[in-house]
Amino acid sequence: MRIAFICTEKLPSPAIKGGAIQLMIDGIAPFFAETHSLTIFSITDPSLPMYEIRDGIEYVRVPKERYEQHIANELKKRTFHVIHVFNRPANVLFYKQAAPNSRFVTSLHNDMFSPMKMPPDVAKQVIAEVDAITTVSEYMKRTVTKRYDVPNDRIQVVYSGVDATRYMPPWTDEGKQMRTDMRQRFFVEEDDVILFIGRLSKTKGVHVLIESMNHVLAKHRNAKLVIVGGKWFSDNRLNDYVRFLHQLAKPYKDRIQFTNYIPSEHIPHVFTIGDVFVCSSQWHEPLARVHYEAMAAGVPIITTNRGGNREVIEHNKNGLVIDDYASPKAFAHAICELLGNKEKALALAYEGRKRAETMFSFANTAEQLERVYIKIFQ
Repeated sequence: MRIAFICTEKLPSPAIKGGAIQLMIDGIAPFFAETHSLTIFSITDPSLPMYEIRDGIEYVRVPKERYEQHIANELKKRTFHVIHVFNRPANVLFYKQAAPNSRFVTSLHNDMFSPMKMPPDVAKQVIAEVDAITTVSEYMKRTVTKRYDVPNDRIQVVYSGVDATRYMPPWTDEGKQMRTDMRQRFFVEEDDVILFIGRLSKTKGVHVLIESMNHVLAKHRNAKLVIVGGKWFSDNRLNDYVRFLHQLAKPYKDRIQFTNYIPSEHIPHVFTIGDVFVCSSQWHEPLARVHYEAMAAGVPIITTNRGGNREVIEHNKNGLVIDDYASPKAFAHAICELLGNKEKALALAYEGRKRAETMFSFANTAEQLERVYIKIFQ
C-alpha cells in the first residue's frame, strides 16, 4: 500500500523537537517502510530539508503558515491508498477534496471532537466521511462516542508504544553503568531521585509535586525532585507558570532541580537517574506517553487517575495510581511508600518493563494500525 502520515502543524517529523505524535510516528514508521510505501508530511524546520528520503521513508515538509493548503497541494501530486491524519480530524474534509480516491483514517491524541474545538455539524460530517477513527485510549474513544453516533466498527483504540531496546533498566549491567554515569552528571549520586519529565504546564501538576516535597523530606532527607522539561517542547522561555514553579521551589534549595528541556533522544539515559517517576497530571490526560517510557526504563511509576492514565498503569501491579490527584499529601504518601519499600518498587518496575516489551511495543502499535488500513482498503 501507499500510505501517507500527516502530522499536526505544531512540530516537525522526525521528532527532533519532541512531541508525543512525532515520537509515535518515529517508532512505527520503520515497520510500515518494510512492506509499504510511506510518505510523512510535517512542518519545516531549519535543521531539516524540505524534502528527503531517509531509511526508505519519504519526508515532505511544508511551511507552518497555510499548512493545510500546502499539504492539500502536495496530496494532489501523489496517489495514496490510505491517508492517516494525526489529531486534526476537521482537516479530513479539506484533504479529501484533494485526494478523493484515498481512504482516510484520523487518530485522536486529544479531545479534538470537543464542541469547543469542532462545531457539532462539522464533527458529524467528519464521522460520516472518515473511513476509520483510532484513539490513544478508551477514555478518548468515550469522549467521541458519548457525543456522537459512531459505528462501533469504525472507531478503535490503538495504544501508542515504545522501543524498549533504547531503555536500560537499572538491574542490567548497561543500566547500572549508565545510572552511575548519569547520576554523577546530574550531581545526584547520594540522592533518592523523584523524576518528572514533561511540559511545565499547570495541567501537568508540577506545582502539586513541588508542594509534596515538604512532606516527603520530613521522612526522606535525601529525596530530590528533578524536573525535566520546559514550558513547551524545545522551548525554555519563561512564562508566568514556570516563574511560579521556580518561586515555589526556592525554599527547598538544592532539593529541587530544574533541567529545562532535554531532547528526546537523551531521555532514555535521563530515566536512569530516577528512583521513582511521577506523572502528576491534573487534567483528563488522553494517555501520557511518558508512562510507556518509564515502564521501559524500569522505573516505578506513580500516576493520577485522570483520563486514560489508568488504562496502562494498574494500581499495585505496575505502578501506583492516585485518586486524590490535587493533594500534595497524596503524592507524598505514594512517593514515601516506594522510597521506603525498595522491594515493592522493584517489583512494580519489573512488571512495567515486561508490559513495555510485550503489550506496548511500537511493533504492536504498527501491527494494529496496519490491520485498520487493510480493513478499510479492501
